[in-house]
Parts: sequence; C-alpha cells; structure tokens
Amino acid sequence: MNSESTNEREQPTMTQADTAATTQADTAVTGAGSSAAYGEGTRPEGRPRPGPWRRGPLLTAGGLLLGLLLLLHGQLTDRAGLGSLVETFLPWFGLFVPVLLAGALRRRSACAAVALLLPVTAWLNLFGGLLGDSSHGGGDLTVVSHNVAAGNPDPVGTARELAASGADLLALEELTDRAAGSYGKELAKEYPYHTVRGTVGLWSRLPLSDTRPVDVLRGDAGPLAEQARAEGPEEPPRALRTTVATGKGPLAVYVVHLGSVRVMPGSGFWTDSRDAGVRKLAAAVAAERGERMLVLGDFNGTMDDRAFDGLTSLLRSAQEVAGDGFGFSWPARFPMARIDRILVRGVEPKSAWLLPATGSDHRPVAAGISW
Repeated sequence: MNSESTNEREQPTMTQADTAATTQADTAVTGAGSSAAYGEGTRPEGRPRPGPWRRGPLLTAGGLLLGLLLLLHGQLTDRAGLGSLVETFLPWFGLFVPVLLAGALRRRSACAAVALLLPVTAWLNLFGGLLGDSSHGGGDLTVVSHNVAAGNPDPVGTARELAASGADLLALEELTDRAAGSYGKELAKEYPYHTVRGTVGLWSRLPLSDTRPVDVLRGDAGPLAEQARAEGPEEPPRALRTTVATGKGPLAVYVVHLGSVRVMPGSGFWTDSRDAGVRKLAAAVAAERGERMLVLGDFNGTMDDRAFDGLTSLLRSAQEVAGDGFGFSWPARFPMARIDRILVRGVEPKSAWLLPATGSDHRPVAAGISW
C-alpha cells in the first residue's frame, strides 16, 4: 500500500454533531446581521415599527370625522330626527377631543394629534364665545322664565322661590288648573298683574293688556297629536302674547311651551309637534309690528337645532349675548341642554343667568334687559 492511500484514510471526517453546530453558528451570524440591519426595537416578525406620522390611522380618521361633524352638522340628514338629536347635544361632542388626544399620546401618533386641530378649531368657532362671562350687569327690567312641571310636588315653595328672585316679569310654563291657583295666590302680593292662557302664564309688576292665546299646536301630525285627539278635547293653549306697559313704551311678550319631543321605537327622534309649533311661532313673531319684544319659555330644543333657524333669524338669545357659560337648564339634576330660553328683539340683554333648582325638572332662567 502506498503512502498516498494511507493519507487519504487518515483525514478526519465531519460528524453529524459538527454539522449541526456549524448550522447553528451560521444562523446566529445571520440573525445578528438582520438585527444590525433593522436596528434595536424591531417587531417580533422582523419589520421595523412605523414612524410617528404613520401610527394610529384609526385615531386620525376619528379626529377628522369629528371635525367634519362639527363643521357640517347642518348637512347631516334629519331622517328619523338624527340631525336634530345631534344638534341638541352638539357642545358635548367636544368631549371626544381629550379622549382622542389621550389615544394619540399613547400611540405616539403625530398624525392623530395634528388631526385634532380640525375639531378643536371647529368647536371653538361654534362655542368658544360661551366659555367666558359676557354679563355687563344691571338692566332696566329683570325677567324670569320657568317650566314649573305639572308634577311639581311643591308649587307653593316654587312660587316663593321665584318671587324672591326680584323679577319684574315671571313667565311660567306647564301649569295645571290646580297648580295655577296656588301660583296665583302666592304671587299676588309681588305681582299685581297676571294672565294665564291654558298651560302658560305671565305674572308682572307692570300693567298688561291685549292678551291673547297663540296657536302653536293645531294642525300637528304624529303619534302625540293623535293620542291627544283620541283621549279627549283639543289641548289647551301652550302660548300667549301680551303687551307690558313699561316706562319706555310698550313691550310685546310671548310666553311659549312648544310641543314635546320623544325618542320613538322604529321612528327615531320624533320632533313633529315641536317643529310645527316653532314654524307657527316664527310666523307670529315676524308679523309683530312692535319694535320691542321678548319671547320666553320652554322650547324643547336648543338654538343649535336647525328647526329653530327661522326663529333665531328674527331674535337674539339673551344667554348667548350676555350670559356666563352655556347655561344648561335641563334636566335640573344634571343639566345637559338649554331648552329654556329668553329671546329678545329691540332691547339689549345686559346679563343672563340660572336660578337655583326648584321642585321642577327644569332650572329657571333669568335675564336683565335694557333699552
């Protein structure tokens, strides 16, 4: 046997263990190279984390949609009363901003944070003027409006609290026949002049004349009107118009309680009765020849609701001109909407505020006005 054959037999052979070790080493090197290529903090699947301008697409979309809703709420469909329902509670949509901001900060999403500039700007444009105190104090005449509630357990106490407000004009809504006598008796000393038509009334320190009911219900269509017709005679008046003799001339005063709204199964937010009433009220106000006018009462809707556009084009809200904050009046325990209003024409609101809660589910609203 030659030496060349012997050398071939003496060369070591690679075992299966050596092969496995080599493979593991190669894998470790490859993994280290991949980590070096992507850097630290890579996802488990090996892809890099998106940058701050690509994170939180759903939060970004939510912020943009919220801004568009605040900007274009008037374009929202009113099918099943959706538009009116959204506009009734429109200021509260601002609460979504801090929620979305918290999500953006948690995700460290710059895009979502920037998108919130749209709803913030839109909300401030709509309601920023209500955040401060616009009251100037004083006023030649103090007026109060209060839905005293048909189920008020203490009408006598409510009457005394309202009289203590020092109002010159006191408008009451949702009066029952029985309660009207209690209010009349308790208020007679402070208010020598008063008039009641149906479920609304006005008590005054100044003489009244030319009083008449105002029709804000007849011709309505809908489940509430049908139920009222089925149960008995036509509902009593829910609005009146009178003239107050002031030292600076006559003042036309309307006391109003517009139709209720309901969330109806299958038909959504039902506002037919109220909407028909506000159209009739707007027509009566437009036909009024007097220069100076007050419209007080429970409107069962906020002035942000598109249904009131015809009325707000003729009158100004005392709260928006001279109030402090939003002045939410309903429900009394946790007010969420200002459905009780004092609207003016030809006079200047100097101040507007809320009175303490009574036995009603509404808070009384007050305003000081001047000529």
